[in-house]
Amino acid sequence: MTSNDPGEWSPAQTSELVQLFKGADFPWWVAGGRAIELAVGRELRTHGDLDVLVLRRDQAQVQESLSGWDLHVADPPGTGKLRVWRYGEVLEEPLHDIWCRRTPDAPWSVQLMLDEAVGDEWVSRRDRRVRMPLARLSRVAADGTPYLAPEVQLFYKAKHTRERDEVDFEAVLPLLDGDQRVWLLDALATTAPRHAWRQKLQ
Repeated sequence: MTSNDPGEWSPAQTSELVQLFKGADFPWWVAGGRAIELAVGRELRTHGDLDVLVLRRDQAQVQESLSGWDLHVADPPGTGKLRVWRYGEVLEEPLHDIWCRRTPDAPWSVQLMLDEAVGDEWVSRRDRRVRMPLARLSRVAADGTPYLAPEVQLFYKAKHTRERDEVDFEAVLPLLDGDQRVWLLDALATTAPRHAWRQKLQ
């Protein structure tokens, strides 16, 4: 079943995610603007959704953790078309965007993003030259919520920079240490060498 009418959103709270994935045997990270807020320790703006990053290789376990939920995959990506993610179906590249709600009548509450990994290394789905050890990808908030390293989240935000992305960048920039700045500078040099953020990172 395919739908062009995705419906309304009522984003889950990060505390709900912690309970939902409690005891999960796979890594997961809050992503998007919420990840930046967890990094800076304060709310920056309202959010229309809640992004969660997981690894493609863990998708069967992720689907099992969401057993009973109504799960749809964006197919083709970026077109606004959703179809049911069938139980046991293995999603191959380029499919990576999964919308989740507790029942078909409920609003969407979680947006799962599948990303790549090779061994113990995260690999960007946008450009396989951009990589990071999985151990470095993770940060943990004071309340125990895992979230994506801010430099990686900024890398994703840099592709199509909007006003809210600039807000996120300016908020977290003072908190980036030397290694984080170097990684993001290198990633942007590889994928967007003329990006305006590069000058601010130096």
